[in-house]
Amino acid sequence: MSDRMSMNQVIHAAVRRDVSRTERALRALPAGDVVRARQVRTAWRNLVRELTHHHEAEDTIAWPFLASRGFDAALLGEMEAEHVAMKQALVASSAAIDAVVAAPTEAAATAAADEVARASDVINDHLAHEEADVEGIMGELEDDPEWKKAAGRMRPASIVDAANALAWMQDGAGERERSSLRATIPGPVVTILTLLLARRYRREVAPVWR
Repeated sequence: MSDRMSMNQVIHAAVRRDVSRTERALRALPAGDVVRARQVRTAWRNLVRELTHHHEAEDTIAWPFLASRGFDAALLGEMEAEHVAMKQALVASSAAIDAVVAAPTEAAATAAADEVARASDVINDHLAHEEADVEGIMGELEDDPEWKKAAGRMRPASIVDAANALAWMQDGAGERERSSLRATIPGPVVTILTLLLARRYRREVAPVWR
């Protein structure tokens, strides 16, 4: 088995990492620290934005493409249903984190952390299911010209959004994820986009996890 991770797996690793970091940050939140609460909310909103883009792209591009190639319709239906459950979990967690910002009490932070933990179960179950049953299918299509074209449409629409996504995927990543990114996207491109264009992530989100 290759040590190289697919872009899908690198994204999943970043999702798992940020969900876990958010729960830990909420459990450690000092009572009354509204500044820290706002920082955690900013990071959470970044995660929600990246995860929503990823799964909406799958729903509108990847799954219809796989369906057109005759892959298991029931499995693709399960993927879509799990995305709906994830969206509901993200909404519930976002509301709980908003409540912490409004009143950063220990009880509110604990309740939000518990909500994020429940969301984590939903998210991790879906990511594991996708990696077990769909990742291999997408890997088999890696050299298919039509799939490459479809996959290209799943990327962020703007170069700034792409830079933010790259910075997010690299933040806190292990060497395996970083080397996989370098193999998937030419090194200079990763470096330039991340250092020069991912300003919002570096300024607003990254400091939260330092």
